[in-house]
Amino acid sequence: MKSKVGVIVPQGWRLDLPREMGAQEQFELVAQTAERLESLGYHSAWLYDHFHTYPVVKEESVFEAWTALTALAGRTKKLRLGTIVTCNSYRNPALLAKMTSTFDVISGGRLELGIGAGWYEDEYRGYGYRFDSNADRIRMLSEAVRIIKEMWTEGKSSFHGKYYQLEGAINYPRPVQKPHPPILIGGGGEQLTLKVVARYADKFNTGGDPATYRHKLDVLARHCDAVGRNYDGIEKTYMATVSIEEERSAAERKIEEFASHFGGLPEFRKKHAIGTPADVVSYLKQFLDMGVTGFILYFRDALEKRSLELFEEQVMPELT
Repeated sequence: MKSKVGVIVPQGWRLDLPREMGAQEQFELVAQTAERLESLGYHSAWLYDHFHTYPVVKEESVFEAWTALTALAGRTKKLRLGTIVTCNSYRNPALLAKMTSTFDVISGGRLELGIGAGWYEDEYRGYGYRFDSNADRIRMLSEAVRIIKEMWTEGKSSFHGKYYQLEGAINYPRPVQKPHPPILIGGGGEQLTLKVVARYADKFNTGGDPATYRHKLDVLARHCDAVGRNYDGIEKTYMATVSIEEERSAAERKIEEFASHFGGLPEFRKKHAIGTPADVVSYLKQFLDMGVTGFILYFRDALEKRSLELFEEQVMPELT
């Protein structure tokens, strides 16, 4: 079976938009990239749910995920569209259920809801969100996913939890996809996050080197056993950065500056796919052997079509 390959479209969060352009021109490039992904046969396009740049905070464009994703729905017809991942803390879950239901209708049933507990403290502080403990943010995520599912499937929710209180929240129209759009939960926390994945996720996503990823899957399997969930019923996806060129040295040069923010190129390459098409195939195939059926990949140069075309031509056919 051919793997589902999705691409994280540059939107500014990683300082990956041309600075010499105005904002409208920048967004046109974002939209054209989504159109190109569709024409090349990629499965999905994803946006980060962040508000200002990372790993360095600068006063540069970052397009808000859900607003931008709705615009991309109007520019594409088949491409599935998602967030990698929505920060649960940034929107009340009842509001998010309403937003995502509307989005699924507008897009013709193409929503992939990626969601997580949130982590970017600088952004929380900057935007005035309370930055709760890891444990509280993950428990909030658990309640939120329950609320979203109920509002998607029942059209109404009265919920009385520790963190959220709803009194007959109505949600019409409901999503197009039945029984509901897929929920992808991102993160790797072994004691709490993976327990939430085991209980509620349709898809699990995280990154890391192969040994770490395999370990996360082992932990997830144990949580599934503990809650009586079929481990094989959760789709496994893997997230990484790709830097691909016909020559390995060119791929390394292209990503070297970016990698310097994450420990340098030798450390970065342990967790990402860098090099020739054959190198990239060899790296990603390790995850197929673990049961991964989908990849969510970030190409720093995705606004240029060459890397996407090279990957589609020489890598995607091998990911089976």
